[in-house]
Amino acid sequence: METFEQKLARVLNEKVDLVEYDTHWDRMFLEEKRHLESCLPSVLVKRIEHFGSTAVPRMPAKPIIDILVEVTSLERTKNEIVPILESQGYEYFWRASFGEATPPFYAWFIKRDTSGNRTHHIHMVEKNYKHWDRLLFRDYLRENAVVAKEYADLKMSLSRIYRNDRVRYTDEKTKFITRITRIARSYYQNANSSFDS
Repeated sequence: METFEQKLARVLNEKVDLVEYDTHWDRMFLEEKRHLESCLPSVLVKRIEHFGSTAVPRMPAKPIIDILVEVTSLERTKNEIVPILESQGYEYFWRASFGEATPPFYAWFIKRDTSGNRTHHIHMVEKNYKHWDRLLFRDYLRENAVVAKEYADLKMSLSRIYRNDRVRYTDEKTKFITRITRIARSYYQNANSSFDS
């Protein structure tokens, strides 16, 4: 049987392969959302959001649907949701939010197709987690074509350099994502305060 260390090494060693935007990604998200809503305890699962590059029109991406799920309790998620999804073939990781072992931790699942290719990443967090800032980044890219093009160019360049290093590819995008998320937060706060006044 595969140890946790072996499973983690296998997952981290998979290649970075970007493809052009696919209009079917929205449908794939909605199908998975419906599936999760149908098989998971509704008392634990709140909002379910599509984020990441597959949620931004015309953005090249790894063909993996990123889903952010709000759960009311991560402890109950470990005890009640993990067994359900693992029994359906999802791979589960108790993952650090920042760095190798930096809390807070959250529940992360990989779903694969019959060929073993990743199709979905499901991130389960509680309401107050910083992960929700990813929706600010998503929405800002959807509204700003120039910034989205800058991000697309960066991703394509990094995928050529770090095709065999998934961790480094992700790390190298972080500075851009952090900067744009900060801009997006200010933009949406100002927009909301203007709307309220």
